[in-house]
Amino acid sequence: MTHHQGGLTAFDLLVAMTIAIILITAGVPAFREYGLNLRMKAALTALQSDLQFARNEAVTHHVHTVTCTGNTLSGCNPTDWQAGWIVFADLNGDRQWQPDERLLRTGPAIDAIHISISASRRTLRFFPNGSSPGSNATIHFCDARGAAQGHQLRISNTGRIRRLGPSDGISVRCA
Repeated sequence: MTHHQGGLTAFDLLVAMTIAIILITAGVPAFREYGLNLRMKAALTALQSDLQFARNEAVTHHVHTVTCTGNTLSGCNPTDWQAGWIVFADLNGDRQWQPDERLLRTGPAIDAIHISISASRRTLRFFPNGSSPGSNATIHFCDARGAAQGHQLRISNTGRIRRLGPSDGISVRCA
């Protein structure tokens, strides 16, 4: 009785490794792109939903609301959106959070995304009628891919918040 032993030949192993290398080579860039897209979408969604929430709170509770960079320790600190933000009911109208004002939300720190807004709009306010006074605001979102893959949130004076991306033909400012 003869026993037939199965196994891989060197040729079989070489073919399998070649196929694996081709799949990995093709898949890694696509996986990186997918990860960058996912991170960008998460950053946009986080800030957009907090802005929409601030507007809704202003209308629902007939108060002025403010969204600004900062945290509960230092209040509004108009330098770094990617470090996080706070949303609060601005009872005294000074656009600065005090402990006696209702803190509505805190935004997360965002990794690997640069978020910037024009110098003229350090804080974003919503009035009880839903409007956002001042000039229209544009918030720019950039990642390692640069301006070509940048996104924007635009807030009009009426309070409308729009999300725009590369397919919309926008010009994103990446600093």
